[in-house]
Amino acid sequence: MKNRLMSAAAPVLIFTTLSFTTIKKQVDVEASTIEWTGKKITGATHTGNIQLKEGFLNLTEEGQLAGGEFVMDMNTIVVTDLTGEYKTKLENHLNDDDFFGVNKFSTSKLVIIEVKPLEGDEYEVTGDLTIKGKTEPVTFNMQVEEGSATAKVVIDRTKYGIRYGSGSFFSNLGDNTINNNFVLDVNLKF
Repeated sequence: MKNRLMSAAAPVLIFTTLSFTTIKKQVDVEASTIEWTGKKITGATHTGNIQLKEGFLNLTEEGQLAGGEFVMDMNTIVVTDLTGEYKTKLENHLNDDDFFGVNKFSTSKLVIIEVKPLEGDEYEVTGDLTIKGKTEPVTFNMQVEEGSATAKVVIDRTKYGIRYGSGSFFSNLGDNTINNNFVLDVNLKF
């Protein structure tokens, strides 16, 4: 009887192991881009870039998204919509403790923890995002095609202790109120 149970369980164990086989695809950090957009309540917008330090996607043998992990180099935050003195001032402010505290928190990290297939090459992705040492879940859609993946990720900065200029925490800010959400347009190459 014991041998019959073991014989019946063996194919299940093999099938289970095979169904979770994934291929780790390293992201080409030089060819990939992350563009950020932040807005004031008045509609004024600032844009910029941040570089990936490292990252990978896990794909099934059929090419379906199964997971991934990404590390952003917070020292690479740049502003692209300003020049000269104003560009430098905003970049310095984004690096200060009011925003990302880059001296203490030089990286941010996203770990994909759940993937739900949608239509075609699109997935609903939930990940644990760590900014300034605080980890919170974030959900977004990602499209994965041969050699590339794109996503628009909306992040509520106040969940990570970034409250500067937030109307949710400070009154009488008027035109200086900054939206709590900022957006990352992610274009990954692998």
